[in-house]
Amino acid sequence: MLCERCKKNDASVHIAKIINGVKQEINLCEKCAKEMGTFSAPIDMSFASPFTFQNILGGIMDYISEPLEKGTDNIPVCKNCGTNYTEFKEKGLLGCSECYNNLGPILMPIIKRVQGNIQHAGKIPQRAGKNILEKKKIEELKNELQKAIDLEEYEKAAEIRDKIRELKNEI
Repeated sequence: MLCERCKKNDASVHIAKIINGVKQEINLCEKCAKEMGTFSAPIDMSFASPFTFQNILGGIMDYISEPLEKGTDNIPVCKNCGTNYTEFKEKGLLGCSECYNNLGPILMPIIKRVQGNIQHAGKIPQRAGKNILEKKKIEELKNELQKAIDLEEYEKAAEIRDKIRELKNEI
């Protein structure tokens, strides 16, 4: 297929844009695509997009944490590795597992907004999986127990308490 702009070279770039619900497609050669500024290509010619995960995450963080940026004296820092909020915003990466605890109040709303939830819902290792699932079930039952107590449903609360004891004995 020939380039739709110069009509000389083979088209190696296919661009599809949707603007106001209207789809526009164009096939260009590498040279025309560079000239039009449609994409930037490093030496290895891999497609480079301005919409990287870090850029999107940084934009969401800017939106959520506007008050933090006004007072730059209050930039939180991880006590374990020294990663601060600004570094996380630029790179989209944390330095260690303690960053979640040290930067938690800022990170959790961002993670929840990006991923939809802050609890892991993926695969569980087979060896440790049974233990993890049982502990999670106990935690859910404890929450259910607290709700039953708050609603003064004591018979239901007693049943839930017994289930929790059974699960703890199994572990």
